[in-house]
Amino acid sequence: MSVRRFTPEGMMQPTPYEHVAVGTGTRHVHVSGQVARSADGTPVAPGDLAGQVAHALRNTGKGLAGAGASFDDVLRLTFYVTDWAPEKIDAFMAGVGQVAEEIGLTVPLPPSSLIGVDYLFEPDVLVEVEATAILD
Repeated sequence: MSVRRFTPEGMMQPTPYEHVAVGTGTRHVHVSGQVARSADGTPVAPGDLAGQVAHALRNTGKGLAGAGASFDDVLRLTFYVTDWAPEKIDAFMAGVGQVAEEIGLTVPLPPSSLIGVDYLFEPDVLVEVEATAILD
């Protein structure tokens, strides 16, 4: 295993993600921002944050797999969410929960950032996910 994730004593707990990831390997994998779109570009789960989180993570998993990686190899996830407000966390985490087992994403998540933004590249896109992984 090229990634070890943990939360050192004295850091805020509990969180739905680990605070630290240490990677040892030589191949870096960067998956660009993935959104809730099907392969032909059709929007998936319009207006549904949980549904869009789930599908964006599915697409992230496809990108990782294409490079020979999985969520076990992920050092960091970055989520961009439009019009973020703290009361959206339940819908956000529901989306993670809907798909975690299917795509092999463990909870707690790898070190993660959730960044609120005004908008993404098209008005219907509610979330975008980037991943950084490392392979031996």
